[in-house]
Amino acid sequence: MEQIKNFIGGKMIGSQSQRTAFVFNPATGESIRQVALSTAQETQSAIETAHSAFKEWSKFSPLKRARILFKFKALLEENQVRLARLISEEHGKVYSDAVGELTRGLEVVEFACGIPHLQKGEHSANVGTGVDSHSLMQPLGVCVGITPFNFPAMVSMWMFPIALATGNTFVLKPSEKDPSISVELAKLLQQAGLPDGVFNVVQGDKEAVDVLLSDSRVQAVSFVGSTPIAEYVYTTASAHGKRCQALGGAKNHSVLMPDADMDMAVNAITGAAFGAAGERCMALSVVLAVGDETADRLIEKLRQQIDNITVGVGVREGRENDMGPVISEQHKAKICDYIDSGVAQGAKLLVDGRGYQVAGYEHGYFVGPTLFDHVTPEMKIYQEEIFGPVLSIVRVPDYHTALQLINHHQYGNGAAIFTRDGETARQFSENVQAGMVGINIPIPVPMAFHSFGGWKRSIFGPLNTHGSDGVRFYTRMKTVTSRWPASVRLEHHDSSFNMPTLE
Repeated sequence: MEQIKNFIGGKMIGSQSQRTAFVFNPATGESIRQVALSTAQETQSAIETAHSAFKEWSKFSPLKRARILFKFKALLEENQVRLARLISEEHGKVYSDAVGELTRGLEVVEFACGIPHLQKGEHSANVGTGVDSHSLMQPLGVCVGITPFNFPAMVSMWMFPIALATGNTFVLKPSEKDPSISVELAKLLQQAGLPDGVFNVVQGDKEAVDVLLSDSRVQAVSFVGSTPIAEYVYTTASAHGKRCQALGGAKNHSVLMPDADMDMAVNAITGAAFGAAGERCMALSVVLAVGDETADRLIEKLRQQIDNITVGVGVREGRENDMGPVISEQHKAKICDYIDSGVAQGAKLLVDGRGYQVAGYEHGYFVGPTLFDHVTPEMKIYQEEIFGPVLSIVRVPDYHTALQLINHHQYGNGAAIFTRDGETARQFSENVQAGMVGINIPIPVPMAFHSFGGWKRSIFGPLNTHGSDGVRFYTRMKTVTSRWPASVRLEHHDSSFNMPTLE
């Protein structure tokens, strides 16, 4: 069976670890590859390699670094079909969704190609008599990315393109559930001309993660995953003196107003709730329907949409399926447990995705679209992130109740509103306690030149990912204030022991 290796110092290196994990095709339930869970010593070797490469790479001009990323962008485009099929095989998502993932990652690469402009710093002349000030945005050193299974290409590309562009070196620790794409990205970076050792991949689990969080040579850590792990990563990395951005879980709400374009809203909600089998941190998992009439109209149209959703293998000939499987048998069981709890706590189960089977793929990890009505805020399916194709409808009497529910929830990743009224939309965008807001947009993921990140327990750390926050995260500011004497023949200047001022 093929073994997924580490990529360290420009070479594929097998692990000596005795601990391994199987990589499964979620559509078939078959193990297709094996990945070694790297030892602490192997993880330290990757850090040392990146640390050694930093001195030379950090001195590359921003323009030279950008040219390598331009080549990497072209190679991503040339290899898109192959990479998307690989993502679909290991993750399970349908092919077009895998292409979309690569496209959104590619947009961050395009943004990072502008680093000669983004890393210019600032300059002020004559802040005092004969005194100038300018700032330098300098790289940190070795940076680390720890990424989740749901977007194995896109999330890593939220991180390393900007880290590399700003002059840092990088160690990527991907999810052990779909690790192959990480090595393929490393090979393409090498083909684009990235010097060996600048970008490294370590396969592994918590043993590798703990080394990455504690090693003194690591300067910064980027993480995306569940909230409990995000909090652990942030706390541990911060305790070891590293800057950290740790993006956690979500429970994204949408408010459906009575005046909304119902057909447009239903189409948007259906795709946002069930696309990628709900395994998105920006999945729309709760609809706050304002008024019973609005809820009833929504349910009628949603049931029609759900009846037409096709679930199956991610890559097939002819018409593509709308949904693929979830990532693992364990995750399938967890989603079904949530559905069980919703029924037990009194929610009305309108569409049941448990026990879903696809002909010819009976051992696949499939969960069908699931729809609950009359969900209330104290229920587990409302409080917690399910990370599966489960949509909850909460009936509320008015807009203000809907807004209050969103703002009181522990998560604040994304929120959306469907309405034709500009004043309501404007109030919502100003007052909702969420980091990303959609107005008649169900999945308000910002473009790469803006920054992605939530509020509350959806993020730990002060800076979001990509966009201007990404550049700030991967650089440290140094401000230089300078005065050049007019002539060495000037009279000797006496020492001053007062607070320096620039008058």
